[in-house]
Amino acid sequence: VDRELAESLVEAFGSPDAAVVILGSSGSEAFCAGLDLALEAPDRVAVSDLLYETYERMLMSPAPVVAAIAGPAIGGGAQLAIASDLRVAGPNARIRFAGPGHGLAVGAWGLGSLVGRGRAMDLCLSMREVSADEAAAIGLVDRVTDDPDAAALRLATQVTRLDRAAVARVKRLVASDGLLESLRRERRENAAAWSGEIPEGSLPVPARDDA
Repeated sequence: VDRELAESLVEAFGSPDAAVVILGSSGSEAFCAGLDLALEAPDRVAVSDLLYETYERMLMSPAPVVAAIAGPAIGGGAQLAIASDLRVAGPNARIRFAGPGHGLAVGAWGLGSLVGRGRAMDLCLSMREVSADEAAAIGLVDRVTDDPDAAALRLATQVTRLDRAAVARVKRLVASDGLLESLRRERRENAAAWSGEIPEGSLPVPARDDA
């Protein structure tokens, strides 16, 4: 993700006039590998904040978001996945939340609501890669299929046949457990880490490949 793409995501989720949104990638080699490694430090900070704005807009949008995860989702890409309401993974999907080793909390805001407290701690602190099958087993994704794009489209089509207002209420109620506030807190604390406001020595310097 570079600044142009991050700004486009924020704009796209500003006020989507749709019954449902599918979020996918242009190829099966990756869903999203996180921040562009070539970005300079100021742009890394800006892109990270734009991504958090995207996650918030995804949560607040009345339209359900279906993620089609065809390949690896790392850092900011993993957060795009958990900010979605439904996740369809391909067999080559890999999900990894790389955070504390780089001085950041990445995905801690949303993992607990999907996989439970213990597994959320494991995924955040071990920063290990989760395969598609394991992700389905622990609730990190909803289903695994050979063609996640087609499956996401089928699922989205089913949603469009439902009462739109009722779907929006379901989404609002499911996410009413403090998820948005947790996201906003992670955003604030990571911004402080990026800027060096955390006391020196308490965190390592953030790396440049995770949002």
